[in-house]
Amino acid sequence: MTLDWKPDLLGDDYQQHTIALGADPDGEGEVEATLVRRTAPAEPNRVVLYVHGFADYFFQTDLADFFTGRGAAFYALDLRKCGRARRPGQTAHYVSDLAQYDAELNRSVDLITREHPGLQVTVVAHSTGGLIAPLWLDRRRRSGQAVPVEALVLNSPWLDQQGSTMLRGPITWALVPLARFIPKRVLPAPVGGVYGNSIHISGTGEWDFDTALKPLIGFPVTVGWLNAVRRGHRKVHQGLEVGVPTLVLHSDKTHFAKSYTDAVDQADNVLDVKQIARWSPRLGARTTAVVIPNARHDVFLSQAAPRAEAYDTVTTWLGAVHRSE
Repeated sequence: MTLDWKPDLLGDDYQQHTIALGADPDGEGEVEATLVRRTAPAEPNRVVLYVHGFADYFFQTDLADFFTGRGAAFYALDLRKCGRARRPGQTAHYVSDLAQYDAELNRSVDLITREHPGLQVTVVAHSTGGLIAPLWLDRRRRSGQAVPVEALVLNSPWLDQQGSTMLRGPITWALVPLARFIPKRVLPAPVGGVYGNSIHISGTGEWDFDTALKPLIGFPVTVGWLNAVRRGHRKVHQGLEVGVPTLVLHSDKTHFAKSYTDAVDQADNVLDVKQIARWSPRLGARTTAVVIPNARHDVFLSQAAPRAEAYDTVTTWLGAVHRSE
């Protein structure tokens, strides 16, 4: 089967393919996902699939260059209602159940392995994507479905609700009934933008991305979506088994800030890294967590030194995974 690849917004080295997913279970019309690929080496030695986080989409060409420079065929998935895949009238990033994403993940892996028969997939996922991907793999394993994934690399995965015990307790419990009646009600939240401005070229950062697809202040958080995330967190806390070697990368410190200082560039400004460290062992028996000093929330968008350390760590770890096979 030949896929219908069209030019992508990232330029000549990138193409995109639309994955039709049918009617939205949450009543916002027809939904689709967008699979993006970078021009691959002539004879790739592995395949990589990247999954983004909340208020995000795939734009990390530096990450794609890293993997293709080491012989990989690189793909990225914009999930339903996210980035390239969001359609007019759809609530950005909204799902009432993270398991809905299984459809596009399954389809993407199927399409990728048809293009590269015989090659296994390494899944790389960031933040909320780092919650979605392990839950998907755990569900596949529990159902007895084989999946051609050989390794999982998680970049600052969102494994618990950051903030006060009130947020993790009473407010989380209140989401359950509220999600039944007002699922798309926007939750009050402070106006952000510190992290977005710290990485974007219009602020103090070095990265260029479309701020319509990834607003500097993020997208509103809704009741139903956060309830879905918290259900995912509980499953992680109970213990998963993703079934493949897993590498977790995160910063050595968190620095929540309402205004920019140099410290924002050398810490996770979004998640609590202590929570990542605490819950990472619950992802599976073959999980390795590595701290990247002075890394940002997206460790691959960190400043030069921690970014290089993150890439070196991935290279060494994947090499060890492949030698052990």
